[in-house]
Amino acid sequence: MLKERNGNWIETFTGVQFYPFDPREDEINITDIAHALSLQCRFNGHCKIFYSVGEHCIRVSKIVPAEYKLGALLHDAGEAYLSDIPRPIKKFFSEWEKIEAKIMHVLFKKYGIQYDYHHKIIGNADNIIGMTEVRDIMPHKVRYEYDEKPLNEKIHPIRPDLVEEGFLTLFKEYSNGR
Repeated sequence: MLKERNGNWIETFTGVQFYPFDPREDEINITDIAHALSLQCRFNGHCKIFYSVGEHCIRVSKIVPAEYKLGALLHDAGEAYLSDIPRPIKKFFSEWEKIEAKIMHVLFKKYGIQYDYHHKIIGNADNIIGMTEVRDIMPHKVRYEYDEKPLNEKIHPIRPDLVEEGFLTLFKEYSNGR
């Protein structure tokens, strides 16, 4: 007899029935993650030009030490299944954060990542990239709640198909075939 699943499911890019309230390792697929994140716009779409969550993740992964690269690349992977909610709003949705944390726990377990996805090194890198994005992508450069300095390098957003391809390439590199 099959166990009833908790909640309803969403269909992913690869055709998987994914249950956000009852995530399972065998339903998490890096192709789904790369595809969805490459098509989701940061800042809830309130930026000067389309800039994806996937590109954000790639950029975060490039500025952390080697042992954190896979976790940094996947630090927003739960958004592939839940969508992106801007940080100033997300902190008021504790149930949402619990659902996302459960997905991230299953996802990190699947890919052999041993540390919390809110790890300080990844969090600092996330904030540095966030400040760089504010400087280069946002129309009004409003100051956010974090004070990290932006990178010197200017962001020029890339096309979603190239983000997806780059995300998958880095995943293979960082995961060593996991």
